[in-house]
Amino acid sequence: MDKKDHFRDFSYTDWILTETQFNPEYLHSRETIFTIGNGYLGTRGTFEEGYPRALSATFINGVYDDVPVVYTELVNCPDWLPLTVIIEGERFRLDHGTILKYNRKLDLHHGILSRCLRWCSPNGKAIDIHFERFASLADQHIVGQRCQLTPVNFDGLIEIQASINSYSENQGFNHWEGLDQGKITQGFWLHSRTRNSRIDVGMAAKITISGTDADLQINTTPGYPSLNATVTGQIQQTITIVKIVSIFTSNEVEQPVVAAKDKLVNIPDYITLFDANAQAWEQVWQQSDIIIEGDITAAFAVRYNLFQLLIAAPRNNDHISVPAKTLSGFGYHGHIFWDTEIFILPFFTFTQPNLARNLLSYRYYTLPGARRKAAHYGYQGAMFAWESAVTGDEATPRWSLRSDFYAEDIRIWCRDREIHISADIAYALWYYWRVTGDDEWLRDYGAEIILDTAIFWSSRVEFNPQLECYEIRGIIGADEYHELVHNNCFTNRMVQWHLEKALIIYNWLHSTFPEVATKLEHKLQITSEVLNHWTEIIAKMLILHNPETGLIEQCEGFFQLDDIDLAAYEPREKSIQIILGMEETNKGQVIKQPDVLMLLYLMRESADFPYNQQTLQVNWDYYAPRTDISYGSSLGPAIHAILAADLGKSQEAYEYFMQAAMVDLEDKRGNTQDGIHGASAGGIWQAVIFGFGGIQFRENVPVAHPHLPPTWTRLKFQLHWRGKWHEFDLRQELPETRTPNIQGVIFDLDGVLTDTAEYHYQAWQKLANEEGLPFNRESNEALRGVSRRASLMLIIGDREYSEVQIQEMMNRKNDYYVELIHNITATDLLPGAIALLDELRQTGIKIAIGSASKNARMVIEKLGIGGKVDAIADGNSVKEAKPAPDLFLNAANQLGIPPNKCVVFEDATVGITAAKAANMWAVGLGPEERVGDADVVLPSLAGVKWEELIKTFFHAEAQSLRE
Repeated sequence: MDKKDHFRDFSYTDWILTETQFNPEYLHSRETIFTIGNGYLGTRGTFEEGYPRALSATFINGVYDDVPVVYTELVNCPDWLPLTVIIEGERFRLDHGTILKYNRKLDLHHGILSRCLRWCSPNGKAIDIHFERFASLADQHIVGQRCQLTPVNFDGLIEIQASINSYSENQGFNHWEGLDQGKITQGFWLHSRTRNSRIDVGMAAKITISGTDADLQINTTPGYPSLNATVTGQIQQTITIVKIVSIFTSNEVEQPVVAAKDKLVNIPDYITLFDANAQAWEQVWQQSDIIIEGDITAAFAVRYNLFQLLIAAPRNNDHISVPAKTLSGFGYHGHIFWDTEIFILPFFTFTQPNLARNLLSYRYYTLPGARRKAAHYGYQGAMFAWESAVTGDEATPRWSLRSDFYAEDIRIWCRDREIHISADIAYALWYYWRVTGDDEWLRDYGAEIILDTAIFWSSRVEFNPQLECYEIRGIIGADEYHELVHNNCFTNRMVQWHLEKALIIYNWLHSTFPEVATKLEHKLQITSEVLNHWTEIIAKMLILHNPETGLIEQCEGFFQLDDIDLAAYEPREKSIQIILGMEETNKGQVIKQPDVLMLLYLMRESADFPYNQQTLQVNWDYYAPRTDISYGSSLGPAIHAILAADLGKSQEAYEYFMQAAMVDLEDKRGNTQDGIHGASAGGIWQAVIFGFGGIQFRENVPVAHPHLPPTWTRLKFQLHWRGKWHEFDLRQELPETRTPNIQGVIFDLDGVLTDTAEYHYQAWQKLANEEGLPFNRESNEALRGVSRRASLMLIIGDREYSEVQIQEMMNRKNDYYVELIHNITATDLLPGAIALLDELRQTGIKIAIGSASKNARMVIEKLGIGGKVDAIADGNSVKEAKPAPDLFLNAANQLGIPPNKCVVFEDATVGITAAKAANMWAVGLGPEERVGDADVVLPSLAGVKWEELIKTFFHAEAQSLRE
């Protein structure tokens, strides 16, 4: 499967992501995508029964442990998921047996991950299995799991084992010492401790089995406590296994094992816990939801990214923060970057201010580490670490170890040179205060942060007597492709801005809370000389800016570097740094992520120097083409989307936005397996609110100046400003004259409304085996949408057969197929099919089936949708099969609707060709390389709404006119 096919088995509704088939090639990225959590912990979307090479992980926020080379990392905690099912002696696992049905769903609205499948064991025992899990938002120490087993074609013994696995590793390194474990009523408990940080974790599990008689036995195998049961399964009778796990660490309580066991003593039943979690999510979404109408994919993607932020932010702990990869993967070892303050924090500041306060307080509690770093480098004040964990000490690895035994290890200079983070934190602090008016927090926490980091800056800048200005030399700017630069404009201006705000806060503190001001003066040794020094730095900071043209030089000498035409290297799937090498990239005018443009974005809100519309335009024209926006950094696309929207570049803005919005859902960068791109997720919120919503703050209130993407008919959200909620409901009308006048819809059957492709394949395979003809699944792909005779001719190839033999083989294949589909029912309709059929009928749109199959009528009858369609054109209706247009023209004629007022839903190239030849609109379902000639391409019918699809047709038509 091609990389761009990766996401074609995904379908979206407003709130639910559905995976319609399992592909082990994408095992690790999907584990990330299906992460659940509650801010206290996050659990990757691994399978309960396990899978070879799975990267199973549960991360508890704040549980770090030391490890060689990388200093410290977020620990993979004991795994609460293991649940083994053995059917008549054969273990259920997706790499054995046959998967007959499969879907996995992530419900964002309620934080629920579920998986439904029908599995047939190697010895023919078929069973329906439904898994469900949640991490309670109502009680952060509770996670719940339910499994329902329903035998399909057998009565027999089923063995069940529900466990906790303490042998979890961080990709080869085990951080845990097993201390103890034991039994409780209907369950067991586990006590482990990290090897170096000495953090204890206590877990207790309670298991119940209903729907059959079960004799439960507790097995306390060291490090793997389990509950075992053997039950008798009966056809169509459901057995339910429920596992409720409580989790505590010594970071919250002195005796985590006692707390975990006590939590389960009077624990409510699963349904009560399930409902409490759902209600808690309802309350969160009431504040944080964004409604987008007119763009199904964007609407879901925005919610998905917000969900990932919400499950990573600590709700009850202000000593920890959100790691760059959230709580979803091993990337960056769980370290915390500027990503949190600049990209993630605004979402919480405006919708969940208590969480924003927690995240900023983390920086207060890590001030001692920042002071140790400053002292280590010979500076004063507080110098925040580029990567930090619990203490605030620098956690950036000094070296990156290569997988190639003969390659040189790479020195990571960010720990020493990328210092703008101290100003970034001050920036986030300032805007939190401005938005919330939280004077108390600023007095008790924030002021000390901004003042002590200002002291650091005053010791870090250097005075250049020749230029009579202050400069900052030997650093890495926001653009990390250049590892040693002087006077990076982003850093210099942010430091200048920081000192400006430090003086304002110092004066505010003196006038509002004089006693606190005096105390801080003594603690930080702030004298009049210090304040005067800040003022002088502000006045004389070197900013490489041409006041006549508005063009900003990114750093000293940047304009003299080699110019690189990024377009000349397309198409590519690697960063330009990997292609050119680090040394050559350092010599060129190519940028990893916005630097000058990032500065303009941060100065944009208050129109601080050097931001204005002319400066933005000039610098956009210069720097946007030089930015490796596709593979440089995931931080860039959302910021580019906002600035492009400011400049009226609506199509570019939307494309950048969708690049950011789908970065994980479509694994656009090939590294989703490492964890969610948290900064990009936060940038998406900013792109919607500040970019498309055009929110600005005038006279101390938020005001919208919207420029919505062409197909968005509505954008609704709310912002919390100074203790009050401000609701925005932004709408635009699409021109009626440009909306396609569609009166009829024609559906192909197989692959669109139902999926009998597997039955066709099995029938053809059986025939091919009998005739000794070469045939496999890859060959079968060429038969999509092709008539029975044409399919047979493709299989036969150069072999010679008489017409009598050909007819006999077609009949034989058809007999095999009819036998296979004999038990097809309405449950075999694909997701979204019934909902769309019903919506079309309610709208007054006429519906036809246009299928090349001569068995179409029988399949329609068994699916129970005969009463929902107005006409059927099948393989018996016309002589010329697809790609000829005859089948669809026949369907349109039966409906009594002109072809140009019909739309065809197809999943095959020949079907799209036939629809276009009939002068009809075409919706392609499936990978773009197969149905890319369609007017609109969708992964499936799941989540498709007719009203929004019409707008998508309008957008496609408008786009074609522009081209």
